[in-house]
Order: sequence, then structure tokens, then C-alpha cells
Amino acid sequence: MNINVQRWIDRWAGIPLCAAVSAVDAVARRFRKDADVAPRAIVVILLSEMGSLVLAHEMFAQLRQRYPGAPLHALLFGKNREILDLMKVVDPANVHTVDDKSLGGLLSSLWKAIGELRRAHVDVAIDCELFSRISSLLSYASGARIRVGFHRHTQEGLYRGSHINRPVPYNPYHHISAQFLTLARAIDSTAVPKSKLPANLALTGTGKAPPHVQLDASLVPGIQARLAQDFPAIAGKPLVLVYPGGGILPIRAWPLESYTALCQGLVADGCAVAVIGLKDDQALARQLVANVQAAFPASPTNAVIDLTGYTRSISELLALFHVARLLVTNDGGPGQFAALTPIWTLMLFGPETPGLYAPLTPKCHSFYSQWPCSPCLTAYNHRSSYCDGDNQCLKVIAPGAVLAKARECLEAP
Repeated sequence: MNINVQRWIDRWAGIPLCAAVSAVDAVARRFRKDADVAPRAIVVILLSEMGSLVLAHEMFAQLRQRYPGAPLHALLFGKNREILDLMKVVDPANVHTVDDKSLGGLLSSLWKAIGELRRAHVDVAIDCELFSRISSLLSYASGARIRVGFHRHTQEGLYRGSHINRPVPYNPYHHISAQFLTLARAIDSTAVPKSKLPANLALTGTGKAPPHVQLDASLVPGIQARLAQDFPAIAGKPLVLVYPGGGILPIRAWPLESYTALCQGLVADGCAVAVIGLKDDQALARQLVANVQAAFPASPTNAVIDLTGYTRSISELLALFHVARLLVTNDGGPGQFAALTPIWTLMLFGPETPGLYAPLTPKCHSFYSQWPCSPCLTAYNHRSSYCDGDNQCLKVIAPGAVLAKARECLEAP
């Protein structure tokens, strides 16, 4: 479904449903006394963001360490499942998926997932979504007696009921990985707010890079062989990948003219440049390739190639990251996936801030201009920017500065 349709449903159907569920829960609490017992099973709800799954790696690890007797479950959109399986933080049998391609598919898959969670006797639900109503409703529908999630507390707006009984304040000054850890600690916190932890219980592991995923042994040689066969002109040259697309949030994209200047400089340095993305990004990729080739009229180059739609899975994309030396990308999934591989990454932030979403790897450098209106994609506006599309926060990032940093990374061991 279109993201604006999802937001509309979440608001106009979600608010009354949250109010109704909260009223039912308030009555039920009068007749129910929750025993202080160890969790039997825990579900993590992180529906929409593939990149956030990577940033949640340490949270999954700490949950397994703190509650070894409680099986971990995950509820997410089906299109995001592969990255979770590659990370191996949840038993594949305990991964429950939701189909968001259509309203009918969404409702039927939700019904199935709720039934699976109830049969698994899930009694703790951790809602990692930023003020989504559907995820808070799912935490209640799962049957969990303990429901952890971000809460507005005294803020106006962002209503999603009072049925979240382990409310955690969202903190826009802390990296999202640290906030996920706070959600995990809120399960047995007795403080108010639940994120208030004494010094001896301070969060550990914040900023810790996730381990590199283990790919099938044939994937990296397979990608190398395909590239050699399909694009022999790039053989022997250091390969740089660029991701110029903005995905469902085009405002996150560095201008095409800036990518063109960067790629022209890289080709002039003797690098091969490959444009990556989904099939929907092919028109943009072809324009970028044509722009770069036009800069070398006397000696046309085949050192810039279009790889949009070339990889058939996240696994193949990660294999491509093993083959390449550097990735230059807008804020989005590819930059987070790169943290699971050895590749160097340059990530361009503008509408969002690296203070919250920078990949957790020392091999990533983030560009951010500190523009006065940035970040404008926040939990408080459901990542719906008020910008008119003139994303000066990204336009002021100079291609020369990015090229200089790219050269540093390419010279590194």
C-alpha cells in the first residue's frame, strides 16, 4: 500500500481503536492482578524499517542474554524478513510476517500472525515503532500481559492509547539503537519513567557494531563471475557503489547533479562506478550513467554501469558489498546493510540526522550539514516532512568533500 494510505488508516482507524482498547484494558485491570513472573515468550514488533532491524541487533542480543528461558519472536512486514533471517537473532520458526501490499492481505495476515503469537503464549510485547497505532494494537492483540512501547506522556498529539503498560519516553537526542535497548530494559523496570535506570544498570553495548553476516559460500564468487561476464570493462578497477534513490522518501536523496560530479571524479581516478537500487530506480540510474559518460566525449567510458535490479535478494546485495570497496548512499536501508559487511560507507544525511540513525560501524562516515530546519523527518510527524522539496540540507553537501573522503576510504587498508 501507498505510505500515505498507511498513515491515513493508522490515524483515522487507529485513534478510535486505541481509545476503545484502552477503555477495555482499564476495566480489565480492575479485575486482574499481574503476577511478577519471568517472561515465557517475547515478541519484538518492528514492522516497517529494514534498516532499523540492523540497528536493533544489540537489543535482540541483550534480550536473549537477560531472558534465556523466553523464546524470542518477531513481527514484521514480509518484505523485511530476509535481513532478519541473515542476522540470525530470531529462530526462523518464530518470525511472523505481515503482508502490506493490499488492505485485504494486511488484514488476513494480521489475523494469522495474532493467532500464531497467542498460540505461542507470548506474554511480553516490545513495540519498536515510533508512535504507530497499529503496532500498539498488535501488542495488545498478541495477548501479552506486559506491553512496552514509546509513549507521549505529557505531549499533545501522537495519541495511541493507555494500554501500553510499560511506557518509555521517546528521546530524540539519543541514537535509536540506545532507545531500543531502553525498551528492552523497561520489561522489569519499576522506575518512572521506565527508562530511568540507576548507574549500575546503565545500558551497555550502545554503539556496538553488529557482527558481519555469514553468507552462503557461493554468493560472493557468483557475483564476481556475473560482473566479469556482464561488464568486462570494469575488470581490475576498484569498484564503488552509489545509491542515488530516495526510496519511499525522495526528499532524502542527494541531488543527481552532485552524484554526477562525484562519479565523474571517481571514474577520472580510475575507479569503476556501479549504480545500485531497485527496478523502480532504473530511470534515475540511466540518467546518472548518461551524465557521467557525457563528461568523457573524447574517450567514452564503460567504467560506470547500471546495476539497479541486478541483485535478486538482500543476500546478493550483501555479496556485492563484499566485492566492492566503497558505498556512497543516501540515508536508507543500503547504508545500514553495509554495516553487516566489510565495505566502507559514506552516508548522506539531511532530512534525518546521523545522531539518531548513523550505521553502527567504524567504517562509515556520515555527511550532515546541520541545516536549521533539519531533521524534519521525525517520530513526531510520522516521517512526513513539511519541506517543499527543496532539500537544501543535502544540496549544500559539496561533491568535492565527498570525493575527498571517498579517496581516503579507497586508500585505506
